[in-house]
Amino acid sequence: MALLIPTNPAAENATNNLDVMRKIISLLKKDMLLELRQQYSFYGLLLYGASTLFLLFMALESPEANVWNGLFWITQLFICINAVAKAFLQESKGRMLYYYTLHHPTSFILAKLLYNGILMLVMSGISLLFFILLMGNPVDKMGAFLGLVFLGGFSLSLVFGFLAAIAARAQQNAAVMAILGFPVIIPQVVLLMRLSATAFSPLLEVPLSTVLLLLALDALVILLAVILFPFLWKD
Repeated sequence: MALLIPTNPAAENATNNLDVMRKIISLLKKDMLLELRQQYSFYGLLLYGASTLFLLFMALESPEANVWNGLFWITQLFICINAVAKAFLQESKGRMLYYYTLHHPTSFILAKLLYNGILMLVMSGISLLFFILLMGNPVDKMGAFLGLVFLGGFSLSLVFGFLAAIAARAQQNAAVMAILGFPVIIPQVVLLMRLSATAFSPLLEVPLSTVLLLLALDALVILLAVILFPFLWKD
């Protein structure tokens, strides 16, 4: 008679979570290694951002604080589109099928979102540096603004990363991402503009409730990606 060995659900869950984390780290390392080997894409993003800022500098030189703020976030928006779109759209159908045999969809989408977030954190810092060098520094509270820049860049990358995953399943059509993205992203960009506007005045404080709302929106995007991407993965 076979002996029944009692199982520990908590230990099994911990093991599964650890396995998911390992797969996420493995996929993240893979994307970073590809980025290092294909540096032309990163340099292309730098060239795009620098060219845009140089044109703005030639047209405006030293804009007012509210114009500076608006131009910065609009530039961030288009940099994010170019940076995040390639995360899924560059994956061929055969490669996606290969990933399907190796990884769980949750691990795959979380690794992609995390990679896009890290990439946008780097691009946000570089973009802010270029803006300060070329168009002056009207920011009064640089610490608060820097935090909002990184939070905003990460938030934009989450939204466009999730939309890029949907577009990649629609016959690799990048236009789908733009069509779906702009109605969704415009309220978020407006929210970021209003939040960051408080960093240009010493009399205004950054509203914590609005920051928490932005974090809640980020958590909602991640939750939607985890729930919906497995259905796209099976298609």
